[in-house]
Formats: sequence, structure tokens, C-alpha cells
Amino acid sequence: MKTLGNIIWLLFGGLFLALGYVFSGIILCLTIIGIPFGLQIFKVAGLALWPFGREVRYKQQSAGCLATGMNVLWILIGGIWLALEHVFIGAIFFITIIGIPFGKQHFKLAAIALTPFGREIVSSNK
Repeated sequence: MKTLGNIIWLLFGGLFLALGYVFSGIILCLTIIGIPFGLQIFKVAGLALWPFGREVRYKQQSAGCLATGMNVLWILIGGIWLALEHVFIGAIFFITIIGIPFGKQHFKLAAIALTPFGREIVSSNK
């Protein structure tokens, strides 16, 4: 079921979403200051490409204060808008019964788009 969900996701917008994130990550990595943010965007792009069967968790050995500071900077610069976009799209998907699984994936993307530092994406055993 995960594979079917991922294929449908990919065909109906997931590919374009992931390509947008990859393009943004490349632009951010062109500057030295933007490299940490670009790497986080690549993490989100990987989840946006193939979200079913994966989950977002806090890292066991987080960077602590540095991750918190980077997340605050991320939110102020644009992370809040990325997260709100995914929440809005997820809410639209929840209007229909068939869209609920895709809405859940957008809520998952909203969580990592809001605070990507100190999180990791792992395969779920569901």
C-alpha cells in the first residue's frame, strides 16, 4: 500500500514539490551561510518525493542549542510559510475521504518544514 500511495503522490504533484525543494536547496547551497539551510531543504525534498512509509523523528543526539537557534532563524526567514502552506494543502485534502492519506503526508511535511534542524527521517515499520 505504501508503494501505491507513493506512486500516486509522485504522479499528482509530489515530483514537482520535491523538484521545487531541490531547486531551493541548490540556490541556498551557493552561499556559505546558506549551506546548512540547503541541506535541510534536501532532507525535506527527500520526504516530499516519497513520503509514505517514512516518519519524522527527533534525533537521539541532537545538536542542542545550535539546532534550536537554527530552527528559530529558519522559522523567521521562511519556515513558517512553508509549514502553513503544507497545513493549508493538508486541510484541503482532508475535505474528501480519498484525500485523507495525502493530507496526513502534508501535515508530516509541515512538521519538518517548520523545524527541520534536529530531526531525522526514518522508515516506519507500519
